[in-house]
Order: sequence, then C-alpha cells, then structure tokens
Amino acid sequence: MDTISLPVVHPAFERLKRSGGWLHIVAGLLILTHAISHFRNEESPTLYFWCQLLISLDIFILVLAGGDILRQLPRVNLFFRVVEIIFFLGIGTLMLVQGNRWTGIVHLSLSIAYCYLFYCERGFRSEEQLSFHHTGVTVPHLPESQFLLWTDINEVETFYDSIHISTSSEKKLRFDLRKNLEFAELEQIHDFCRHYLGT
Repeated sequence: MDTISLPVVHPAFERLKRSGGWLHIVAGLLILTHAISHFRNEESPTLYFWCQLLISLDIFILVLAGGDILRQLPRVNLFFRVVEIIFFLGIGTLMLVQGNRWTGIVHLSLSIAYCYLFYCERGFRSEEQLSFHHTGVTVPHLPESQFLLWTDINEVETFYDSIHISTSSEKKLRFDLRKNLEFAELEQIHDFCRHYLGT
C-alpha cells in the first residue's frame, strides 16, 4: 500500500486565507497613516514619506487587483507579510528611541502578531492534504501539520465526501474532501484501516 494524499477543506486554513487580504489592508492603512504623519513633519526626510507611500500603495494594489494571487501564490503573500513585519518592527523601534513608548509598544506588538501570522501562513499550499502513511496519518493543522500515529487513532470513518477521525484523546476530526473519493481510493483507505486499526 502506497501513501494516500487527499486534498481537503480545513476551516481554520480557509478563514486565515480569507482574512489574509484584510490583514494586508490594515497594514497598508497603518503604513499610509504613518507616511502622512511624516509628510506633515518638516524634520523627516521626503524620501522616507515616498518609500512608505509606495509600500502602502503596493499592498493596496496587490489586495484589490490581485486578491486571488495571494491564494494561488503563497510566496507572494509571504513576501508582503515580511515587508509588513519589517515596517512594524522598524517603526516600533524608532518610536521607542524617540520616547513614544505606547506607540512603540503597539507597533512592536503588531510586528509580533504579524510574525506569528507569517509562521502560520508559511505552511500554506494551494490545497491542504490529509495523508495516510504506513506509520500514521498527517492532518492539516495550524500552525503546522500534525502527525497522528496509528496507535493514537481509535477510528477512521470514510465517506465519499468526507473523512472522520476519532483519536485516543477523544478528539473528533472531520475533513471535507475537495473532490469525492473514487471507489478505488475508498477501498485503499479501508485497507489501511483494516491493516493498522484492525477494523
């Protein structure tokens, strides 16, 4: 029996993918607000304003014109996430150095939050996979996929459109499939379960 990998719909991943665009817009608005506040300040260099303005406009164009690009090309999404992290980290540090403690703490907190978001998003694929192996089952999970040994699984129920897994820790996992299983795939999963679970 070879490893079986099935594309599944994972609700947490789908929510994060949908909210990713809005989080980019929030970051773009904060960068634009910071650029405008520096434009009014005569002490700050004009180049600083234009750089921030271009970064925020790039983010807005990416989200509004290429929203699907963020889902189809996860690396582009990650690149802009890194730009946002660097911006929030830089502004937070700058604000702390200038004595604006609360503004600095807020920006550093945003940087940490966006770092965690980057950590979760780095594992994105165009499709999440549920995989059956000889040693166990890999299930999509945030922030990283989770590997369940066969000894940690009590039961696997397979249907043409979904798979339900009951673990020894009383967790019930349900995965809707992106496409219905063919009869041969269903039998292959049943073979895995018969062999490793004795069911």
